[in-house]
Amino acid sequence: MRGPTFAVCVGLVLTTGCSSMKPETFADAEPRFVIEEYFAGHTTAWGIFEDRFGDLRRQFKVEITGTWDGRQLVLDEAFSYSDGETDRRVWTVTKVDDHTYSGTAGDVVGEAVGKSYGNALYWRYTMDLKAGDRTWRVDFDDWMFLQPNHVLINRARVSKWGIKVGEVTLVFAKPATRIDAPQPAARVWQRAVNG
Repeated sequence: MRGPTFAVCVGLVLTTGCSSMKPETFADAEPRFVIEEYFAGHTTAWGIFEDRFGDLRRQFKVEITGTWDGRQLVLDEAFSYSDGETDRRVWTVTKVDDHTYSGTAGDVVGEAVGKSYGNALYWRYTMDLKAGDRTWRVDFDDWMFLQPNHVLINRARVSKWGIKVGEVTLVFAKPATRIDAPQPAARVWQRAVNG
């Protein structure tokens, strides 16, 4: 018999996806993701947007310049899309405490709220998103996970009125740290012989 419990679960799946994942779950996960440290300086990201059917709709690249003043992180994001369109967003992210962040941007409605533990950041906000000649007010349910070698994976569920309209996937990378190449064995031997 399908009673009220079934109806509630179906409603939750449609509106939230029944996700019980919490940022605190990742408290011991490494490497530790401190967003003001990670995004300070220059970061590059590559992303895709898939519609609710899983069809790829857009591909893009983002060049990000981050400035941290000890309390606020300003992220200047320059977007370039595969169809030639460009866009810019400037985030101002405030560190509230060791685990909590709030953020604003020109196309974000109200304030974004984020929680960070271990290698994860969970970030929720409402945005006025341009789609051609129209603007859609959508909700972002955003997860970021820091990986080794400064790779950051970002997956965001985009919904309107609680119904999923698509997903954004981004991969962030920091500029490579210059590591001097090892000397070829012949050169090392020659130096040893010649002093």
